[in-house]
Amino acid sequence: MKVAAMTDTHDFRVADLPQNSATAFDLRPAAGELKAIAAELGLNGLRKLRLTGTIRARGKQDWQLNADLGATVVQDCVVTLDPVTTRIDQPVERVYLAELAIPQEEEAEIHEDDSAEQLGSHIDVREVMIEALALALPQYPRKAEVELGEAVYTEPGSKPMTDKDARPFAGLANLRDQLEQDE
Repeated sequence: MKVAAMTDTHDFRVADLPQNSATAFDLRPAAGELKAIAAELGLNGLRKLRLTGTIRARGKQDWQLNADLGATVVQDCVVTLDPVTTRIDQPVERVYLAELAIPQEEEAEIHEDDSAEQLGSHIDVREVMIEALALALPQYPRKAEVELGEAVYTEPGSKPMTDKDARPFAGLANLRDQLEQDE
């Protein structure tokens, strides 16, 4: 496999990509851009963001992007609101199809391959990096060994309803067990 020169460019014009060799890229945003991406994604901090990979022809008209995403993100813990640092390392794959079948009906099944996208005139690996990072973020970041306790709310003067009280079949199971013991 012949690989074109490594580049830090993030927007590749498809017409300029070599058909018979892979184009390598290594995207590492500067500190100012990291702050902007963190703000866009609602993160407390973003360090060491990197997307490294290749774009290669797939047939005569289609293109394939294979890359590795690496990032260190800081988010609020969903329990304590303390900062939680998470390391993300995962592969990223996109297939750009010249003729992507888009259903015209109001209700249609979603295509199983979620890595397939419509090929445009450019492939912007910065957009791919931000999208892949957004999808890889922990939805409920939590500090180690922190448990989400039970919250009990009620009107003043009323008995609070617990999770145990909200399980009606648990009471029936207890009644059944008592009846079996009585027999």
